[in-house]
Amino acid sequence: MGITKKIFGVLGNGEEAELYTLSYGDVSLSISNYGGTIISLVLPSRSGRRDDVVLGYSTLGSYMNNYPYFGATIGRFANRIALGRFAIDGRIYTLDKNNGPNTLHGGFKGFDKYVWEAEAYEENGNGYLRLTLESPDGDEGYPGKLRAVVTYGLEEGYRLSANYFATVDAPCPINLTNHAYFNLKGEGRGDVLGHELELYASAYLPVSASLIPTGALEKTAGGPFDFSERKAMGRDMDGTGGGYDHCFAVDGTIGTLRPCAAVYEAESGRSMQLSTTQPGVQFYSGNFLDGIAGKRGSIYGKHAGFCLETQHYPDSPNQAGFPSCVYGPGRDYSERAEYSFYF
Repeated sequence: MGITKKIFGVLGNGEEAELYTLSYGDVSLSISNYGGTIISLVLPSRSGRRDDVVLGYSTLGSYMNNYPYFGATIGRFANRIALGRFAIDGRIYTLDKNNGPNTLHGGFKGFDKYVWEAEAYEENGNGYLRLTLESPDGDEGYPGKLRAVVTYGLEEGYRLSANYFATVDAPCPINLTNHAYFNLKGEGRGDVLGHELELYASAYLPVSASLIPTGALEKTAGGPFDFSERKAMGRDMDGTGGGYDHCFAVDGTIGTLRPCAAVYEAESGRSMQLSTTQPGVQFYSGNFLDGIAGKRGSIYGKHAGFCLETQHYPDSPNQAGFPSCVYGPGRDYSERAEYSFYF
């Protein structure tokens, strides 16, 4: 296992952002402490060709100025909160609205726009990067002083692990995830519509026109949201109203690590198995990518990457029928995700 560190760039206030690279055999994972952002993940193909399989940028400035959350650690609350408000114990909290009438991914300055404290270390032959962030009471409208610790690891067996932990001194919704966009052919190598996806989820959350869950859970069987057997991501996309941007209710016991998704890409021979302790996984098919200039001259058009974001259900703070996302004194937030790669 090798671990390196270098300066990724300098913010306008003079603060330095760092880039850490964990290497294991012919696999390497690079993460910046700016936004807890996965900058690159290099994997070999079946033929031995090494490709970066996550979308992103080459410079810090691009992440700061204009990006669709490429590789970012998301918080305090991933996904959408309807009308930018929720109530706890009868008190209404109003959030900054950064997605039309709603709040998305924590607000205008979510965890993806902070420089995290970082510590890289090796343990039992595996490499880890521990990221720590203090979020003050009232940050983007959320109650309580929160401390988040997110640890990314490159582990034996070509596994990327993500451990999310947070404490807060007042009741508050918490929902952390990573927003990596994957293309198992290699970033910049066309769209992902031919990638084959299987989801271990027999129900999904239908949404309104502004992508807020209706509160219902609908069975996936027999329709475009049925990924119970592996199929191309684009096969039934015409029946979704513009592409996938939906949360799927992961089968099994919430809080236990269990498989939620598997992806296979035939050209490269690469595949990915994703497991989570979370209630749901958001499948996003890159519907709003619109010709973004990415790494090494790549242009990311529509469906150039896909996201599988392990998380609480969207708008959980306003949906009494969803698993509780409110944490506080006596209830810490602790979740894990594992991405296992094969080639």
